[in-house]
Amino acid sequence: MPTDQVCLGRKRPVPSCPNPLFLQWLTELRDSAKEKGLKTQYVYQKAINSLKKYPLPLKNGKEAKILQNFGDGICKILDERLQKHYREHGEGPQFSMEEPRKEEVRKEKGTKKKREYVPQKRSGGYAVLLTLYRHAQMPGSKGFMFRNELQTEAQPLCEKSFTVPDLGSKYTAWSSVSTLIQKDLLVKTHNPARYSLTDQGLALAERLDSEETREAKEHVEQMSGEEDSRDGPDVVDLTLVEDEEEQEDKERYEAVPLVATGHISESDAAGKSQTLETGRTAMGWYLTPGSYEIVLCVDVIETTGGSSGRKQELVKELQRNCVTFDIRKLNVGDFLWVAREKVTPVPGQLRPPVGKELVLDYIIERKRMDDLCGSIIDGRFREQKFRLKRCGLRKPIYLVEECGSAAAHLSIPESTLQQAIVNTQVVDGFFVKRVQDVKESAAYLTIMTRYLQKLYHNCTLFCRSRELEGDGGDESEQTANLSCSLMAFTEFNYGAIKNKCQTVREVFARQLMQISGVSGDKAAAVLEHYSTVSSLLQAYDRCSSESEKEKLLSSIKYGKLKRNLGPALSRTIYQLYCTRGPLS
Repeated sequence: MPTDQVCLGRKRPVPSCPNPLFLQWLTELRDSAKEKGLKTQYVYQKAINSLKKYPLPLKNGKEAKILQNFGDGICKILDERLQKHYREHGEGPQFSMEEPRKEEVRKEKGTKKKREYVPQKRSGGYAVLLTLYRHAQMPGSKGFMFRNELQTEAQPLCEKSFTVPDLGSKYTAWSSVSTLIQKDLLVKTHNPARYSLTDQGLALAERLDSEETREAKEHVEQMSGEEDSRDGPDVVDLTLVEDEEEQEDKERYEAVPLVATGHISESDAAGKSQTLETGRTAMGWYLTPGSYEIVLCVDVIETTGGSSGRKQELVKELQRNCVTFDIRKLNVGDFLWVAREKVTPVPGQLRPPVGKELVLDYIIERKRMDDLCGSIIDGRFREQKFRLKRCGLRKPIYLVEECGSAAAHLSIPESTLQQAIVNTQVVDGFFVKRVQDVKESAAYLTIMTRYLQKLYHNCTLFCRSRELEGDGGDESEQTANLSCSLMAFTEFNYGAIKNKCQTVREVFARQLMQISGVSGDKAAAVLEHYSTVSSLLQAYDRCSSESEKEKLLSSIKYGKLKRNLGPALSRTIYQLYCTRGPLS
C-alpha cells in the first residue's frame, strides 16, 4: 500500500506582494542585521510577515505604520529609501506615479487659496495696526512706539480693554499683538520693547486706514444728506444771519480784552493753540481738571521690614491726617505723587477699570541719619542721587530724619554727615528738608499733598514720553500756563529699574563715577564729548605727546558754573584707561 498520497486538482496561485520595494528593502535590512549578529533581524522578519499579509499597495512608509510591527524607525527608513529611489529612477515599480500626480492636481483644485490675515474691525490687532500707521505718518515720527503709548493711543480704536481682561477671560486686546508678530505684520525689538510695522504690515494698515477714512466720509455725506432732506428744498433759515452776526459780535467781544490787557496777542494765541493741538497729537492723551485726583504713593519698603513699628507709625499718621495714599513698589525714591484718573465702576465687572496715572514732578528720598551713614559707607548714597537725577522728575527732595540718641554711635563723624547733606543741596541741586521724627515726616508729606492738590487743581495734564522729551524740561511751561506734560507712571517706574539692560554710554558713566572726585555732573560733561570708552581711547591715540593726553579732558566744562574739569582729574582718567600695568 503506497504511503504517499497524491493530491490531484488545480493548484491555487500564490498572490504576489503588492509592495515589492518595501519587501525587498526590509529583506536587505534583515539579512544585513543577520550577518552582523544583531537582534533587529527578528524585528525586520516580523515586519516582513506583516507586509506579506497586507493586500493593498502603500504609497509611503508613513502609511505602513498601520501594520503590526511597523514602528517610527522602520517607517522612516522606508521613506528615506523611497525618496532616494525616486531621485535615481523616477517612477518606481511599487506603484504608478500617475495616480499621485492626479491626486495632487485634484487636491490643488480642491483646496482654497490661503486667505490673507486681516484683523477684525475694532479688535486689538486692528487698533494696533492703525495706531502704528498713523503715528508713522506724523512729521518727525520716530518710526516705533513703546508699549504704554501704543496701548494708550490704540484704546479709542478698540472695543476691548488693552489692560483689563473681560469677565471670565484671561485675554486682553493686547494679546492679539503676538498674532501680528507671527503673521509678520509687526516687529518687536529692543528693551524696553519697541513696536514697529513691517512692509507687509504697513501695506495692510494703509488699506485699513483708507477703508476707515472712506467709511467715515460716506457716513458724513449720508448724515448731511439726511439733514438736507429733513429741512426740505424750499425752507429758508431766517435765523442763520442773526446767528452769524451774534457769533461775530461774541468773537469780537472776546478778542478785545485779550489784546488790551497785553496777556496774549492774536499771533500768540494762534501759535499757542497750534502748539496745544500738536502737543495733544504727539502726547496721545491728557487729563482735564476735575477728571483726576492727586494720590501720594508710598514705597512698600517704607511700610515693611526693619523696624516695622516705626514704619507702621508713618502709615497710621497718614491715615490720621486723612491723606489719600497708595502703597506700591517704587523702583526709585520712597514717596511720589500721581494724578490718577477718576473711573466709575462698570456694572457686571468685579473690578473697576484701571485709571490712567501721570507722575507729578516731585519725588522724595527719605533718609534717617543712621541710614545716611550706612549708604555713604557702601556707596548707595551717590548712586541713589544719580538715579534720582536720571529718573525724569524735575523736583527731587531729600527728607532727612534725625535718629535721636543713636546719632552718637554712628561710624562717621557728624560733621561728615552734615557736609554730605549740604553737598546734596548745593552741589546736586536737591531740596533738603530736615525733620525730627516720623510724625514730622508724616506732617511734611501731608502738607506737600495738600499743596500739590491745590497747585494742580485747574491744570490740564498731558502725557509725555520720556524717550521723546528727555529727562528734563522748561519749568515755565508748567502750572503757570494751566497745562503741563507729565510721564505715565508705568513708563516712569519701568525706566527706573535698577538692574535693567544698560547702554554702553550708561556703563561708561557708571565707570567714571567710581573714580574719586568724579560726580554725576562731571561724568555727564565727559560723556557729552566722548560717549563711549572707544571714542575716548581714539582721542588719546590722536594726541601727539604724553602731556597732551594727560590734559585732554582738563578744559571740559561741567555744572551750572561751567568750571573746568581740571588737570588732576584729567590725568587720573587717562592713567585709568591707558596704563597697562597696575596704577601707582
